[in-house]
Amino acid sequence: MMDPSPAHPPGDLRNWLELPRDVTASILLKLGAIEILTSAQKVCFLWRNICKDPSMWRAVDMRNLGDLPYELEKMCQHAVDRSGGELADINIEYFGTDELLKYITERIHSSINVLCFVEKELISSSQLRCLRLVSCNSISDEGLSEAAEKLPLLEELDISYCSLSKEPLEVVGRCCPLLKSLKYNNQGYRRPRIECDEDALAIAESMPELRHLQLFGNKLTNDGLLAILGGCPKIESLDLRQCFNVTLTGDLGRRCADSIKHLRSPCDSTSDYEFDAEIHDSGSFDDDYPSGFSDIDY
Repeated sequence: MMDPSPAHPPGDLRNWLELPRDVTASILLKLGAIEILTSAQKVCFLWRNICKDPSMWRAVDMRNLGDLPYELEKMCQHAVDRSGGELADINIEYFGTDELLKYITERIHSSINVLCFVEKELISSSQLRCLRLVSCNSISDEGLSEAAEKLPLLEELDISYCSLSKEPLEVVGRCCPLLKSLKYNNQGYRRPRIECDEDALAIAESMPELRHLQLFGNKLTNDGLLAILGGCPKIESLDLRQCFNVTLTGDLGRRCADSIKHLRSPCDSTSDYEFDAEIHDSGSFDDDYPSGFSDIDY
């Protein structure tokens, strides 16, 4: 029996321009915002036309994984403009500033006002749902607070490794009542032993709809955890890795085990954690734990 003829004879090149528009769009989306703006849209007129479609910019991933030779802030503004009010998910990891965050929220807000005037039912699909601001030390308490006031439909927020206090957490909780997922991670320190429940209390008192909470490396204590369990009764997953002031034993441990489906304890493995999980301790172990043991050791 003879082998069937190949779909394309040897040496015959596929014409990518003949692909259906939606297939081409799906391929281009896999490249990411930076690749689209710097290269893909320059290939041909068809690709440029597709790359200008607002539907291509509902999710904008502008994370800076290295020293890229681009003006990322201007590129991000351009991407937001292209979304035409359809932006639902944005990542400005490592390079976000107050000014950029203000630009994003103002453009979204102005687009919604236009859509509201034209067709009211479009409002619910034209609002930012997910915001990721990892390692954005140029974003201040005031900057995040002002942005939160314009994002009432926000559902997911990642503000890990930012220099923020409890105040913007309280504003986020008050202005974003639909928030379901929060990541508020920091570098884990076992020494010096510093206990602080301010973050935990701000979350407990203002975010009752949370389902997913990651507090990697936080300084909360058992009291802070109890406040979260009481104030956020819908939590399904809780990540407390490297929260070395928390001891999940006795009644507290049983309560967590009974009420939380996916629980990561302070000393659980960090092999699947996406950032640097090395513990950077300073000071004397004996100064913090005169007995020679910490609560975690027990």
